[in-house]
Amino acid sequence: MVRLSSRLIVSFAPEDAQGLEEARPAQLSEIEISPSGFGLHFPAVDADLYVPGLLKGFMGSKAWTAASRANGRLGGRPKKVC
Repeated sequence: MVRLSSRLIVSFAPEDAQGLEEARPAQLSEIEISPSGFGLHFPAVDADLYVPGLLKGFMGSKAWTAASRANGRLGGRPKKVC
């Protein structure tokens, strides 16, 4: 969940964002905001998100998004076996 200075709250599941799909909650607790305010960096997983892209619903690169959609049509990610 990201709260913008405009008080707008943007919420998404980490597994829906490129680079955050395998992150554990503890790895998402530290977020660095770029000087421009347009970028979010998650140092524990070395992932970056672009805030204007999030607002447009873009959760990753075109290639990643296409692969994610194709995987969804096939039934999604396989269940992890522990």
